Amino acid sequence: MSSRSENLASIKACGVVAVLRDDRPDALVQVAQAIGRGGIGAVEITMTTPGALDVIGECANRLGDEILLGAGTVLDPETARAAILAGAEYIVTPTLNPDVITLCRRYDKVVIPGALTPTEILTAWECGADIVKVFPATAVGPRYFKDVKAPLPQIDLMPTGGVDLDNAGDFIRAGACAVAVGGNLVDKAAVAAGEWHVLTDTARKYVETVRNAKQEGGG
Repeated sequence: MSSRSENLASIKACGVVAVLRDDRPDALVQVAQAIGRGGIGAVEITMTTPGALDVIGECANRLGDEILLGAGTVLDPETARAAILAGAEYIVTPTLNPDVITLCRRYDKVVIPGALTPTEILTAWECGADIVKVFPATAVGPRYFKDVKAPLPQIDLMPTGGVDLDNAGDFIRAGACAVAVGGNLVDKAAVAAGEWHVLTDTARKYVETVRNAKQEGGG
């Protein structure tokens, strides 16, 4: 099992986190596998998915050696602990709950809490966040990251919400260390048809876009 620091380095090296949620979780293992084949090594299963803990456990059992599995939309330390015991190696939250950060530190797991304002972002970092998720990123855009990073260059930021192939590189060039992508990555029609190669191809495009942006000096 990799350490927290190794898992954090893996997330930042790839620069793309896949966010998976579905009312029908039966296909999420195949979705995660297809995305992993495209080069995205970090896959987050949101707790809004029915039977999320079972999905995390199944993915951990079948794909634990292939992808870094995380749990998202975690609201409290009890849920964080349950997700970790099910196999999650990192925890993502939509808001800032210091108790969740403390719990993740106790278990030596990567924690990525959500924040929006500079005060929230700094507070999350001071509480021990590994990366701060800026959510909703659609409300602020890439320029906001450049503005925040100016006085807070030490804080690693990751946009979530509204990230697509057109703006993923812009967020990286503006200072984000990674991007989180959900609905724009997972084509529901392709999933329904079992066309897993579509997801793999899209994942490759995101990885390439972020890699190019990092080479240009971003992230």
